[in-house]
Amino acid sequence: MMPPTPTPLIAVIGSLNVDTIYRVPHFPEVGATVAAMDVQRRFGGKGANQALAASRQGAQVSFIGSVGNDGEGTSYLDYLTAHGLNLSGALVLDGVETGAACITVTPTGENTIICAPGANGYLTAEHVFAQSELLDAADVLLCQFETPVESVVWALQRASELGKTTILNPSPQNTEFPWGQVSLDFLIVNEHEAAALFGYFVQDTNEAPQLRGQMADLGVSTLIITRGSDPTLVFAAHQAFKVPPPAVDVVDTTGAGDAFAGAFAVHWARTHNLLTSIRKANIAGALTTERLGAQDALPTLEEVEGFGPKVVPVSFEVGALVTEED
Repeated sequence: MMPPTPTPLIAVIGSLNVDTIYRVPHFPEVGATVAAMDVQRRFGGKGANQALAASRQGAQVSFIGSVGNDGEGTSYLDYLTAHGLNLSGALVLDGVETGAACITVTPTGENTIICAPGANGYLTAEHVFAQSELLDAADVLLCQFETPVESVVWALQRASELGKTTILNPSPQNTEFPWGQVSLDFLIVNEHEAAALFGYFVQDTNEAPQLRGQMADLGVSTLIITRGSDPTLVFAAHQAFKVPPPAVDVVDTTGAGDAFAGAFAVHWARTHNLLTSIRKANIAGALTTERLGAQDALPTLEEVEGFGPKVVPVSFEVGALVTEED
């Protein structure tokens, strides 16, 4: 694993979508129609969201992804370039539409998302291989599952061989991923993804002994489970703890998980302090929910660093030693 660095270089492989966001009074039932209170179009996609989240936390970010050779794809790349991302690894494809997503958001901030992968589905392992220099230069590799699994697997394996920190946010679920054959330093999942992966809902740190065996089978060194407003659960080789996120007025939960993942990647690369990195990521995720949308809602480093008093972990696994300085 790479040593801490003040200005981390993060490589992100992932998706770029154009989101259409409908604010609705409630989710429609089967066969029903619901009138939206308003509709907006914004840039999104888990990969680009996490890349921009990392950039706003002060990292240098290289992004590898693909868009269609259409107006939306061109505008998207221009937008990310203007926000400081290195897009030398971006692929522009003829005859393919840029990825798209339809998002519904209720007044309580809950959301549903439907994605059409478009160009994201054409990001091949061969293209990622052609961008090896970006992976070789990075301190951390951050991946998700909105691009073909072959490209994700190849990148994670190469990064692991080079001693880079590898972080996977396996969303949406993909049964084709070869768990146990790829070494993962960090696995970031929400509580529902964790339940699908481990077979039950993980609720507390006292489940660490059972989880560690499953983590080893999956090739995971450290497991991080985000749970909305409930404490984030962290399971590592010799410690397990939970950290409550700050209380905020939730407007829209879209992008909160991406803000968490991007922020965690940066703060871990900067400090190698697991507890501090989780705290910062919790704040980033919480702040994102106070605003509508994904990328427009992502907080800056100044907002995260300046957010209120420190959040104190609720409890640690018996026998685990974790302090403020660890």
